[in-house]
Amino acid sequence: MPKSEKNKEEKPIKEEKLQENLEKEINKNSKIEDLEDINKTQESFEIDTNSKYFEMENKYLRLLAEMENTRKRLQKEKQETVSFAIENTISDFLNIFDNFENALGFASSSNDEVKNWAKGFEMILTQFRDILHSHGIVAFHSEGNIFDPHFHEAVEIIETNDYPDGSIMQEFSKGYKSKNRTIRAAKVKVARNIIEKKDEEKDEKSIETQNKEDKDENLVQENKS
Repeated sequence: MPKSEKNKEEKPIKEEKLQENLEKEINKNSKIEDLEDINKTQESFEIDTNSKYFEMENKYLRLLAEMENTRKRLQKEKQETVSFAIENTISDFLNIFDNFENALGFASSSNDEVKNWAKGFEMILTQFRDILHSHGIVAFHSEGNIFDPHFHEAVEIIETNDYPDGSIMQEFSKGYKSKNRTIRAAKVKVARNIIEKKDEEKDEKSIETQNKEDKDENLVQENKS
């Protein structure tokens, strides 16, 4: 076979091989790109899954916290309602309790028979005090303190300078309070200081005198003119 014809046949073969190699390279690169796309898709899916998981977890934790807060609030409201009802019921017995104490106060000056009866009633009175303490209700002292409308009810006001203004001179009935509120205000006598009128009268007289002197001086000047 002539050399020129052989070269002609080899050229198409080489071109076909080059084409095949080129296609293989392209396929290889496309596979790599596809693999990279798959990896990116997988990473994106994992990130999205993780973010959704954390979001769900946060929602779950917030829901638990809200439920716990609601439970505590309802429990507190229930306790306050029960305490309020108990305190109102006990307040109805405080006047009887006062009368009981006052009656036993006179027993010390009575005969032996009455004193023996009084001892039994004192035991009942002690039990009643224990009930008050068990519910957090205590009596508070008022005499000598300054009047406070949150704790005291003024049933008498005395004008005097022997006591500080607004001080409590006498306690007619005890006041009782719990941890949260006043169960019954104490009934008290309150001092109110007398305003000194003498100094005011002196000031008024001095002003009148000064005005009179000014008028006289003006008249003298008018007569001279």
